[in-house]
Amino acid sequence: MFRFCLLLALCAGPAFGAMLDGPVRVIDGDTLEISGERVRLFGIDAPEHDQRCTDAAGRPWACGARATEALRDLTKGRAVRCSGEEQDRYGRLVARCAVAGRDLGAAMVRDGMAFAYRRYSLDYVAEEGQAKAAKRGIWAGTAENPAAVRAGARPVQAAPKGCAIKGNISSRGRIYHLPDDRSYAKTRINTATGERWFCTEAEARAAGWRHAGD
Repeated sequence: MFRFCLLLALCAGPAFGAMLDGPVRVIDGDTLEISGERVRLFGIDAPEHDQRCTDAAGRPWACGARATEALRDLTKGRAVRCSGEEQDRYGRLVARCAVAGRDLGAAMVRDGMAFAYRRYSLDYVAEEGQAKAAKRGIWAGTAENPAAVRAGARPVQAAPKGCAIKGNISSRGRIYHLPDDRSYAKTRINTATGERWFCTEAEARAAGWRHAGD
């Protein structure tokens, strides 16, 4: 049974506390979904889904896809517990997550599958040092920081406040894209042709649109 507990503050404001636990769906190397709720792992930044790194011999390898698989391996068939107090700009819970008490963020960084996200936390710097010293994963050769990869990507089309889901009409029909989806950044919305923005997945589905991954 999935459990989602939302503890709302008595005063107005964005702060809240939340706990999620149950089986997960892995989105990428630092994002999970539990019972329909998106969770961004606190304190780490994994290579972007399509990002490529180079190994010790200078050969390219799909580090983004490998990071996704690494997180999938850590969580497959296991209950995950997440606890967080903030949401990011995409509405995802930013949380520490664990399997049987094992911190997933620490494991990903220690295995060389993610960077310590120093912009927001120094909690996993020691694990990153261990991975570097052992030349594990992204530290076996060279890897561009994911934040730099994102900064060099095509600018994201501005979304209405709180409504970042893109409703796109294509040869596949009426498809919606979530902010973490692979094709989100390159998908452009033209409201003149009937395309639109949605605030929630439930709203998109009720309007007859289906997720790009369905």
